[in-house]
Amino acid sequence: MRPLVGISCCQKPFGIFGTPNHAASDSYIRVVRGPVAGTPVLLPAAGEDLSAELLPHLDGLILTGSRSNVWPGYYDGPAHAEGTPEDRFRDDTTLPLIRAAIEHGVPLLAICRGMQELNVALGGSLDQRIQDLPGRMDHSTPSDQPIPKVRTGKAHAVRIGSDGALAQVITPAGRRAGRLAVNSLHNQGVQRLAPRLVAEAWAPDGTVEAVRVSGARSFALGVQWHPEYDWERDADSRAIFEAFGRACAAHRAARAALTGLAQAAE
Repeated sequence: MRPLVGISCCQKPFGIFGTPNHAASDSYIRVVRGPVAGTPVLLPAAGEDLSAELLPHLDGLILTGSRSNVWPGYYDGPAHAEGTPEDRFRDDTTLPLIRAAIEHGVPLLAICRGMQELNVALGGSLDQRIQDLPGRMDHSTPSDQPIPKVRTGKAHAVRIGSDGALAQVITPAGRRAGRLAVNSLHNQGVQRLAPRLVAEAWAPDGTVEAVRVSGARSFALGVQWHPEYDWERDADSRAIFEAFGRACAAHRAARAALTGLAQAAE
């Protein structure tokens, strides 16, 4: 049986009545069924800590990107500018889930907003609008651009640390180059790096673009870009998901072995 991979949902209004729905992009479903070689499980933005109920059944966790921003009260930041989308229901579910997943060694891949959640969950803080800061690039992408260009177009390069976890999972060509070309669809970014996180990649303006969890028992990586949009064409994007998938498979095998031992002892 394939590993069960949890995918974090957002709570969004749908339909003419704006009914709250729990949603994740199809791109995450397809990448879990593809290079991750897992079975996707959508995790609701329930607004409460579900980690004790969910984690015993999961072999991996993907923290998805989203238009919404992490609520600044979780990192003692200033209030968002008027009109900034937030999702407190998601925050209240994912932040404790992140800490529990790391504690229990469940493989974790955090993407865009997910990486920002990872930083906040472990005690870091965020810049809310990088494009407004002196000397920084505009890392957001206008929503009126054609979708293929927004999602798969390479906005800038990131410099990859030579001895980090990311360097170990990308292709040999990417490792030799020491850099990757990535898309970019975010306003928030790391301000103060959480104590347990180690920076793995940087944009030309110094923005942290990838992190790993120091001392993690399993795969625990965050990337600020969206590799789920171009894994079918980009070998390095695919390699990230394949490495995550191997960790999920190993976690499932370990869970099965423990279950077998417990059954044998009964």
